[in-house]
Amino acid sequence: MRIGRAELYCGDAYELLPALGRFDALVTDPPYDFKATGGGEFRKVRGGMDQIVAEGLDCGFDIKIIDPLQFSSVIVFAHNDQLHRLLPHLAGMFRRYAVCIWRKSNPMPVANRHYQPDLEFYVHAWLEGFHPDGAMVEKRRSWDGKAAPRKDFNHPTVKPLDLMRKIIVNTAGNSVCDPFMGTGTTGVAAIEKGRRFVGIEHNPRHFETACRRIEAAA
Repeated sequence: MRIGRAELYCGDAYELLPALGRFDALVTDPPYDFKATGGGEFRKVRGGMDQIVAEGLDCGFDIKIIDPLQFSSVIVFAHNDQLHRLLPHLAGMFRRYAVCIWRKSNPMPVANRHYQPDLEFYVHAWLEGFHPDGAMVEKRRSWDGKAAPRKDFNHPTVKPLDLMRKIIVNTAGNSVCDPFMGTGTTGVAAIEKGRRFVGIEHNPRHFETACRRIEAAA
């Protein structure tokens, strides 16, 4: 589907990406790889974690899609337990990278014999000429804000729009691809900033939500 400067595909990212050409930036929040067990009383009264499991958002993703032959820069969210695999992969292919943090002011009240998930990591890696953009105040590697409510778009891991606006500002170039588009928050931020956006989402329900949101932004 084409909406203004956006091209949106409902399908498998691994099948579709090779035919879509080169982009200035990959900006994505792929499925995390973590143990989605436990939660105690919290889990009984809130369905977010069960929805994550039902939609396979705890099964990780194939990091081979992060390819400098297709993307000049990459911003990818990752669980703490994925960083030991993701960082060496990026370091071997891109000129530099930075680990950035979203500090949640309303984290889930669980720990599961770990730390409370009040921090989410994203990594920005780039080739020569595609270093972080924006004013100095926009180049901070941390951002503070609330997690978006699940009920807003019936998706358990929606990123705050203001966070994605900051990330798009930090991204050099004119074209942005998100192969795990979800409900389209990255696309909304990209379109608002005048970028060309290509998004892929395999879940038809979330794809429809993304189309509505991006059409409204366009």
